Amino acid sequence: MNIAEQLATIDLLWTGPFPADHGRSAAGWGGPGFVMAELTERSGVRDLAEAQADADRDGLSALLTARWGEPYRLSLWSVHTRALEHGESIPEPWGWLSACAQDLHLWSVGERWVALAVSHQGDEQPYQLLAVVTDVAPP
Repeated sequence: MNIAEQLATIDLLWTGPFPADHGRSAAGWGGPGFVMAELTERSGVRDLAEAQADADRDGLSALLTARWGEPYRLSLWSVHTRALEHGESIPEPWGWLSACAQDLHLWSVGERWVALAVSHQGDEQPYQLLAVVTDVAPP
C-alpha cells in the first residue's frame, strides 16, 4: 500500500462507522467503538524489519501531523502491565494494542482518536504498521 492509499484508508476509518460486532470490516477489523487496518507489513531480519516499520510510521505520522498537529506519544507498557500483573480490564482496542505494540502516535480528532502503532506479535511474525480509530479514550 503506498502513502496515498494509507491516507485514504485512514480517512475511511476515521469517517466511517464502527462495526456492530467484533470481526473483519471493509477496511480491516474492529468492533464496537473501534476499527483498525494494517497499512504495511515488514519481515526479514528482525532489526531491519523493525526499523522499516518504524520509518513507515514516522513518515505517515509526519503527514498526519501536518493535518492534525503534533501527536501524543503514548507508551503502552504501563497499560500492558496493568492488565497482566494487576488484572485490570483494559477496554478495546487498548488492551489488544498493549499486547502487541510498545507505543503509538495518537491524535484526538473530533470525538475520535486516531493512532499509528507498530505491531509485532512474536519472532516468526512480521512487523505491521496499524492505523486505529476509536471513540474509546486511552486508559
